[in-house]
Amino acid sequence: MKQIFDDLGIEVTAENKKDLDRKIHEMLGVKYKDCSTTWKEVKKRRDENEEGFLADLRAALSKAA
Repeated sequence: MKQIFDDLGIEVTAENKKDLDRKIHEMLGVKYKDCSTTWKEVKKRRDENEEGFLADLRAALSKAA
């Protein structure tokens, strides 16, 4: 995810890390802390439509940052 955050211009800090994580889970419709399912969904959505995925992710994360 570091590369994705870098691409989006989002700095992950100790203060915002948990909130960003929660927003990613929420955006993907995956129960919080179910990292395995979250990663599968991230990869699936990125592979299907990377531009759209990044736009959706940017929007979701901007609410958390």
